[in-house]
Amino acid sequence: MFPFPQVAKLFQGGSVNRRIFRAAASVTVAGILVKLVALFKEFTVAGVYGRSDAMDAFLAAFLIPNLLINLISESMNQALVPTLIRVREHEGHDRAQELLSSSMLWVCLMLTAATGVMALTARGFFPLIASHFPPEKLALSIRLFYALLPVVLITGIATNCTAVLNTFDRFAWPALAPVATPVMVIAGAMLLSGRFGIWAMVYSTLAGALVQAVAVGWMMDSHGYRLRLWWHGATEATHEVARQYGPVLLSGLVASGGLLVDQSMAAMLPAGSVSALAYANRFVSVVITLLAGAVSSAVVPHFSRMVARRDWAGCRDTLRTWVRLTALVSTPIALALIAGAHLLIRLAFQHGAFGARDTALVTPVLAMYAIQIPFFVSSRVFYRFLVSMRRTDLIFYCGALNLALDIVLNLILMHWFGVAGIALATSLWTVSTFIFLWYWARKLLRKEAANQI
Repeated sequence: MFPFPQVAKLFQGGSVNRRIFRAAASVTVAGILVKLVALFKEFTVAGVYGRSDAMDAFLAAFLIPNLLINLISESMNQALVPTLIRVREHEGHDRAQELLSSSMLWVCLMLTAATGVMALTARGFFPLIASHFPPEKLALSIRLFYALLPVVLITGIATNCTAVLNTFDRFAWPALAPVATPVMVIAGAMLLSGRFGIWAMVYSTLAGALVQAVAVGWMMDSHGYRLRLWWHGATEATHEVARQYGPVLLSGLVASGGLLVDQSMAAMLPAGSVSALAYANRFVSVVITLLAGAVSSAVVPHFSRMVARRDWAGCRDTLRTWVRLTALVSTPIALALIAGAHLLIRLAFQHGAFGARDTALVTPVLAMYAIQIPFFVSSRVFYRFLVSMRRTDLIFYCGALNLALDIVLNLILMHWFGVAGIALATSLWTVSTFIFLWYWARKLLRKEAANQI
């Protein structure tokens, strides 16, 4: 007998929750395969580079490209998908293709412009990101950053293609495509590090991103959507996407500010703290990506359809089922990570340049990071519902609150716990995110249900 009655509905034939379960399961299985390869990549990279200055410099250099992709491309996905589904259902495939082409053109232009701005201003903002890096280490970070910039446009296109494929309920193969990058990094670290040093990480990262983009672009084309960059004029649909995109972009900007805050504050601590934060977060990010990423991808098309049809009972049922199921699954995983943090770090990383002292430093960071897992995973269900409701303004307010909390908590907790305090601060503002999103999702559902009577 299931602990929650809603969970039993996953096994009822033909239900929306059953379709979401199948989609989430396929993404999870694909994600596990990708993460296993990525985990082996981490073992390889840790053994080759350890917590070296070169690795610190690479991580700092890669931070901005990742932020640009999340800010611009991922924000477009969230703004575009609900409208794309509505247009396809009510106006047909051709109109949906026009909306996609216009949106893809704009996202590529924004990615290119943002990349150019970052390239021009890198020498101004990098001393802020890595404020305590010595001059040689800082100069290396900037050179690596310039070389990594093409990954912004390449990966941005790949993420947009993946989101479009999800609207066709195509999840498994797009979720497998990112395996290209860790495979290339493993090969680069093992075969090229002796000759190129940390630059082998750059070359292999670019190669992996290109392979992923080609793969998902071809998949999207095979399902009837072509990767065309063409402006089809301002329409009601493009205006709707633009209205939703602004708050999501601002929300991502504010939320990403927290990552920059964590990075810069970790750089203020003893050498190797940036790498310690990154190594510990690898395990938590695996769980979050597998659980939150899979569920988020799976529920988006269904929430978008239910909102378009004003099926508030279906929305409520889906929210309850998936919040409870994600909490049921993620809580034991978080507890296991906390209890086994030292053993996991020792088995995973303690070889080559990564020693026992490194294990002792990274272990409490992992334990503090793991606290966030059930709150983050469950909150993504509320997050996706609010985006489908086109209440992206609430997402922005939540991000602003999180940034303020992150700064205050970092200042307090890093004084007591060092780099582990930064990880604990992240977990604490994740709890506030869950409460905020739960409150507004519940309030909006009550309001819409009352208006329908």
